[in-house]
Amino acid sequence: MTEQQQVTYKRIAEAIEYIKSNFKEQPNLDEVAKKVHLSPFHFQRLFSEWAGTSPKKFLQYTTLEYAKSLLKENQATLFDAAYETGLSGTGRLHDLFINIEGMTPAEYKNGGKNLTINYSFAESPFGNIVVASTQKGICYMAFADDEHLAFDALLNHFPNARFRQMVDFIQQNALHIFTQDWTKLHQIKLHLKGTDFQLKVWQTLLRVPMGKLTTYGAIADKIENPNASRAVGTAIGSNPVAFLIPCHRVIQSSGLTGGYMWGATRKTAIIGWEGAKTNHQH
Repeated sequence: MTEQQQVTYKRIAEAIEYIKSNFKEQPNLDEVAKKVHLSPFHFQRLFSEWAGTSPKKFLQYTTLEYAKSLLKENQATLFDAAYETGLSGTGRLHDLFINIEGMTPAEYKNGGKNLTINYSFAESPFGNIVVASTQKGICYMAFADDEHLAFDALLNHFPNARFRQMVDFIQQNALHIFTQDWTKLHQIKLHLKGTDFQLKVWQTLLRVPMGKLTTYGAIADKIENPNASRAVGTAIGSNPVAFLIPCHRVIQSSGLTGGYMWGATRKTAIIGWEGAKTNHQH
């Protein structure tokens, strides 16, 4: 991510935080622009370029009532229909193109021994990320505000693997998800280290369509373990692949955003950005 892009995202994040904190006052364009030290015209243009929609519309996509309406929709057929309806829209390609292959019990237990993992740093609309892959697929992806700390976290996940800092096709292909350039997107495969329960939860997350939201309880119902909301929350919190496995689409049943491993403001930014993208396609 260039220095200018980093500054832009920080300003957008600051604006989102201000909107979230002052939602009841419904701050207007001038107020938000002043908060991030920009003219209203410049802020409107910058925000629209980043989110694909106006600050006012973005506010709508991140309000409590909008979240509740999305949750209500998802209790119907959308949650299951993502896989069933074919390529009816680019918003669903994300979900249709991803397969999970779990690591073998041996690979899981020995911390990635005998695995060769390629990794690289890249930019996204929501800040820098680290992405890592084996020959079978993406094994790790996380937002990387500090590259040294991000690599340490990757090492902790696979303490016995061999690492090479290099970009490969698997990584490049997965990163097209951020550009919305679906013509360049081949099937994304994930090669993940997790328990059977975690893999089941992560697989279920892939069925939540882009631009839609669900709850911890709904995920528990889908895996036919309705009393496991707390365990589901733990599995979602240990998701090793940011964005591709969309744990950001899981919110509280009240409609509140809830926590996120990579920050609540970033979660709100992603939800609003996806809402803007999918609504723009319709």
